[in-house]
Amino acid sequence: MNEIEKLIHELCPDGVEFRKLGEEVGVNRGKRLTKNELLGNGIYEVYHGSKDTPLGYYTEFNVPNNTTIVVNTGGIGGVKFLDKNFWCSDGSFWLGQSKNIHPKFLYYFLSQFEDYFESKKRIGGVPTIDRSVVENVEIPVPPLPIQEKIVEVLDKFTELEAELEAELEAELEARRKQYEYYRNKLLTFTPPNEQNVRWYTLGEIAQISSGGTPKTSKKEYYQGNIPWLRTQEVDWKEIYDTEIKISEEAVKNSSAKWIPANCIIVAMYGATAAKACINRVPLTTNQACCNLQIDSNKAYFKYVYFWICNEYEKLKALGQGTQHNLNAGQIKNYKIPIPPLSEQHRIADILNKFEALTTSLQDGLPAEIEARRKQYQYYRNKLLSFERKP
Repeated sequence: MNEIEKLIHELCPDGVEFRKLGEEVGVNRGKRLTKNELLGNGIYEVYHGSKDTPLGYYTEFNVPNNTTIVVNTGGIGGVKFLDKNFWCSDGSFWLGQSKNIHPKFLYYFLSQFEDYFESKKRIGGVPTIDRSVVENVEIPVPPLPIQEKIVEVLDKFTELEAELEAELEAELEARRKQYEYYRNKLLTFTPPNEQNVRWYTLGEIAQISSGGTPKTSKKEYYQGNIPWLRTQEVDWKEIYDTEIKISEEAVKNSSAKWIPANCIIVAMYGATAAKACINRVPLTTNQACCNLQIDSNKAYFKYVYFWICNEYEKLKALGQGTQHNLNAGQIKNYKIPIPPLSEQHRIADILNKFEALTTSLQDGLPAEIEARRKQYQYYRNKLLSFERKP
C-alpha cells in the first residue's frame, strides 16, 4: 500500500464526496480588452482563447496566481494552470479558490476533461461552451492532505515527463535535420556525379491532371464510397483514405476524375500550397490538387516525391499571394534531375528509412513521444480516481 492509499484508508475509508464544481468554486468569465489596451510586452500576460499562448500584455491583472482557466472560445476546452498574476479575457473562464480544494489538484483533475469540454461546445456564430457546462462537472473532494500528496506526485511526474519529452523532441529534431541533410546531399547532382543525369521538366516525366469539386448542393454526391482528396489533407504523407467520400454520380457530373495509386499530388493553393503526398490507393481529388502520374519507364515515383519535398521552399516561392498559390503550368515546367532508374531506387530506399524514423506514428521517435504522453495521462487519471462516498 503506497502513501496515498494509506491516507485514503485512514482519512476517508468510506469513500470520497463528489460535488459540482460550481458549488465549490466560482466559475468566472474574464473581461475583454480592446486592441488599443493590449500591449506587445509588459508585466501581466493576457489569456483569451488559446490554451498556450498569451494574447498580449496589460498593465494590471484581474486574476491572482495559482488559478486554473478553461478556454471557452478558440481552442475550446483547454485547461491551463497559471502560477502568476494575469489578466483573463472573455475567451476563458477562470476558477475561484476554495478552502476545500487545492488549486493544483483542481487543475490536474479538470485536465482530464478537455475532450469533454470541447464536445459540449455550442455551435453558433462563434463556437463556445456555456458556463453551466463547467459548473456542472462533478469533482471529488478528498481531504486536503490527500490532495496535497497527489499534487506532489503529479508535479514530479509532470517534470519528469517534460524532461523525457524534451530529450525525445531534441533527438527527433536532430534526426529530422540529419534526414534533410542526407536528402539534400543525395539529391544534389554536381560533376562528376552529374554525368549520368539528365534534366527534364515534371511534365516530361509525368501525366499531369487536376480534379474537381462536385456540387455541394447535391447532398447525395457526398454519400458514396469513392475517396475524394482535398488540399488540406496534402501534407507530406502517404494517403490510404480520405476524410470525405463521394458517389459515382458525383464523379460522372464533375471534374473529380479517378487517378491510379502512386501518383504524386501537389497542393496548388491554400494553406498547404507546394506540399505533396502520395496516394497509395486509387482516388479522386479536388481542383486544387495537381496530380502527377509518373511514367515508370522514366522515373521512380518515390524518387520524384523526395525531390519535390526537397524543393518545397523553391516551389512555394513561385506562388502568388499570401498563400503562395501555384498553377499547374508552374508545376509542369518545374525541372527535375533524372539519374538512371537504379540510382533513383537507391536514393529513395535510403530516404525511405530516414522518413520512417522521423515521421511514422507507428515506428520511431514520434511513437515513443506519444507513448510517454499516454503513460502520463494513464497515471494521472489513476491517481485522480476515487471511490464515491455513498
